[in-house]
Amino acid sequence: MSPLSRLTPALLALFLLVVTSAGPVLAQQIAVPGMPALQVSEGQDGSQQYSLSLQILALMTAITLLPSLLLGATAFTRIIIVLSILRQALGTQQTPPNQVLVSIALFLTIFIMYPTLEEIYYQALAPFLDGQMEALSAIETAAATLKEFLVVNTREAELAMFAELAGDDPYQSNADVPFNVLMPAFITSELKTAFQIGFLLFLPFLVIDMVIASILMSLGMMMLSPMLISLPFKLLLFVLVDGWAMTVGSIAATYMN
Repeated sequence: MSPLSRLTPALLALFLLVVTSAGPVLAQQIAVPGMPALQVSEGQDGSQQYSLSLQILALMTAITLLPSLLLGATAFTRIIIVLSILRQALGTQQTPPNQVLVSIALFLTIFIMYPTLEEIYYQALAPFLDGQMEALSAIETAAATLKEFLVVNTREAELAMFAELAGDDPYQSNADVPFNVLMPAFITSELKTAFQIGFLLFLPFLVIDMVIASILMSLGMMMLSPMLISLPFKLLLFVLVDGWAMTVGSIAATYMN
């Protein structure tokens, strides 16, 4: 059985993405007074070897940055926003609960990001764990793969806006886009796309609410809440069109790997 048929390698690859943010720390020889353990030594074969304390420091930094990376460099933001707007449109209050929405968003994120994580695993993480690639080389390879995913799924308008704000000329290739421009452009693009999808999801339920409210007013039942009457009809419509599968499938189809 392929190791990528399990969830653990995917999570390890996701962890390697986090270490990408700590690359500048590992790229320098850290000398801290009173802490001689934080050092980078030169191996007999010319490769750099990091002390255990430095590795622990990088690990703790990576764990700290993991939530931010999950929100800002994956499909998680778009998914959770769309699902939250959908719940608001249905008018079901806290159903599904927040924990369920987060779980759906997390596993759907893994599904969408799986081709990218798989490529990172084979090209960066597996060679690094086997000792065939140094840490910095693995980080650079993982960063290049992640950058390709982010650029492909970022709107050109947002990317051009942040490039102009940074004072950069138009980029010739995806590899030329720096992370300090790409990350805000990607998250802004994700927010815009999420609200556009949420608007389209909200429209049919808004029509149902307006029709129910008009009927109640024409019958003189102004004291009866339109939301209470329209909720069963919205749930019926959502179930008849297989709303969850349609929504989740549509979100996944908006990404390119």
